[in-house]
Amino acid sequence: MPSTPKKNLEFLVEEKKADFLFTVKENQPTVMHTIASLRLEEGPIRFQNVEKGRGRLEIRSIWPSTRFVEYIPLPHVKLFFTIKREVQHLKTGKTTTEIAYGITSLDQERGTPEHLLTCNRGHWSIENKLYDVRDVTFDEDRSQIRTGHGPQMMACLRNLAISLLRLAGCQDIASANRELAAKPWQALRLLGV
Repeated sequence: MPSTPKKNLEFLVEEKKADFLFTVKENQPTVMHTIASLRLEEGPIRFQNVEKGRGRLEIRSIWPSTRFVEYIPLPHVKLFFTIKREVQHLKTGKTTTEIAYGITSLDQERGTPEHLLTCNRGHWSIENKLYDVRDVTFDEDRSQIRTGHGPQMMACLRNLAISLLRLAGCQDIASANRELAAKPWQALRLLGV
C-alpha cells in the first residue's frame, strides 16, 4: 500500500492518537506556497530564542498562525508556522538567514510559539546525534551496498553500534570506534558476550 503524506497524517492522528509537527519541504509545493504567501515573518515576532556558542550567534524567531488553515490540503492541520533562523559567525561577522515553514496538529493552546520552536529545534538533536554520526563516522553516503535489504540492514547495524556506544557512555563515537577496532574483545563486552 503506497504511503502518502495525507495517509501518514491520518495514521498518526486517527490510529495512533498522536500529534505531529513537520517541516514543510518543496515536495509539498501547495502547502509551502500557502504558508509562504502569507509572509508571516513580516509581522510582529511571536517568540524568539537567542543562543550563543560554537563561535556563532543564532537567533530563531517563529510566527504561528491559524489564518487560512483550511486551505492547507492535508488532514488534521490546526496550525502552521514560519521560522526564521539567523546565524552570525562571530569570527567573520558573516550572517546567514534561512526561512522554514511547518505544520502541526497541535491547537493554539498546546502549540504555543515557544513549544513549537522547541519541538522544531529538537528534531536537529536527532539529526546531529544519529544521522550526522552515520554520515561522518561511518561514511554512510559512500556505501557501495545499494540493492535489496542491504542498505536498510546496514543502517540498522550502524544505529545499533551508535546506540550501544551511547549507552556505554561514549561521547565521541569516532574515537570509540577506533579504540574498539584495536580491541575487539571490548566490543563483545558491550554486547554482554
